[in-house]
Amino acid sequence: MEYVNKKLFIIFFFVISIFSCKKTEQAIAEIEQESVQTEIIKAEIFQIEAVQTEAITPQYSLTLMAAGDNLFHRTIIRTHRKEDTYDFSPIYSEIKSLIENADLAFINQETVMAGEEFDYSGYPLFNTPQALARNLADTGFDIVNHANNHAMDMGETGLCATLDLWNTIPEITVIGARKEGESARIVTKNNITLGFLSYTYALNGFSPPASNPNLVSLINRRIMTEEINNLRPLCDFLVVSMHWGDEYTMEPVKAQKDMALFIAEHNVDLIIGHHPHVLQKAEKLPRPDGKETLCFYSLGNLVSNQTERERVLGALMLVTFVKDDDLYISSSGLIPVICHFRKDYTGTKIYPVYLYTDDLLKKHFLYDDENSLSFEFINSVLSKLNTGIIGFVQ
Repeated sequence: MEYVNKKLFIIFFFVISIFSCKKTEQAIAEIEQESVQTEIIKAEIFQIEAVQTEAITPQYSLTLMAAGDNLFHRTIIRTHRKEDTYDFSPIYSEIKSLIENADLAFINQETVMAGEEFDYSGYPLFNTPQALARNLADTGFDIVNHANNHAMDMGETGLCATLDLWNTIPEITVIGARKEGESARIVTKNNITLGFLSYTYALNGFSPPASNPNLVSLINRRIMTEEINNLRPLCDFLVVSMHWGDEYTMEPVKAQKDMALFIAEHNVDLIIGHHPHVLQKAEKLPRPDGKETLCFYSLGNLVSNQTERERVLGALMLVTFVKDDDLYISSSGLIPVICHFRKDYTGTKIYPVYLYTDDLLKKHFLYDDENSLSFEFINSVLSKLNTGIIGFVQ
């Protein structure tokens, strides 16, 4: 296009020169002839511009990172108290740059943050200090899911207090629970719109109040069909978060697989799975529109003090969405992470496995002479996930 502009400038300069130097009728005739030629050239140039505009479609991309279960036990709360407050930011320091560099980052916040008047607690009814909310936002998370089985551990009041807390942090979008309004959320970045819906299999014996049955989104095929079909035309890509499956099961169970196929039938682009607290495989499922639904059945734990080796290994999902002449996922994979904590439950911290060392491994709660937690074990789990592994693994 720079060449075209120069050509127009030369023509314009040439016409001005003619007007300033030639006064005869012959000159006027030449000017008229040149003017005709100029208009022809301009027409050709504009035609070229039109062709180029039609041929070049802008390309936009957006990276989405997702983390699994953020599960805060009493030991984590106890070891992160600082005088009259709490600071959980050190837990995320080794993955903070990864989270920040993604365009958007998702996390399943397994526990509510209802406030100290409910007393801070761990299993089986969780309530985490509210300082965690700000720590997660500062780490770089943007999308927080609360459709999980612990959403109502502190009752309706506790969940509403948690939602009120998130409302004080405008950079966070909460999915899966709301005090009022619709279930769907749309987030736009890099000229790409992502639609989010989220569902959980149950609420540990609790139920949403009759006065607000939409407080937490529960798995219900009729409602899911309606919500997905309503959201699908409003976004470029549709993401569904699923709290599902059987705990501690390394393979997705039939109910998960059946539900994944049902979701794919509605042309969803991505399923983010959590709840089993261990890693499960990924797979691509056919859609009626000819594309595929990418399904990560379980991302495992991000943070916990659970003391089984399968449960300290999780992963950060990384997906790149592209929008040009078409809409598609150009790349996807997992960054394996390990939740490190020592024998006395101090030092809880998330490490990408590619940064985890032998020295750290030997200090882990689960390290023993029988090598119950080892790099060999980690690699054996990762080899079964049916997706790309991002980062070097020893």
